[in-house]
Amino acid sequence: MDTPLLDKLIEQLKIMPQDLQWRVLEFARALASSTIQGVFGRQLLHFAGSIPPDDVKLMRQAIEQDCEQFYLNEW
Repeated sequence: MDTPLLDKLIEQLKIMPQDLQWRVLEFARALASSTIQGVFGRQLLHFAGSIPPDDVKLMRQAIEQDCEQFYLNEW
């Protein structure tokens, strides 16, 4: 692992309260024991072009209409 990255991480841990340090440790342990799921993109290439163009257009419009908005009081 990159030593400067470790140094930065340790700096941050030192200024955190102990309860947050424990949470970071638990998170790091969970990440270390996790397995990568999924497939490489090249295995999905045979699906390229399988969605009809009209459906793609409808999806693009829905994304542009609904996903580009944000609501300040939502959180």
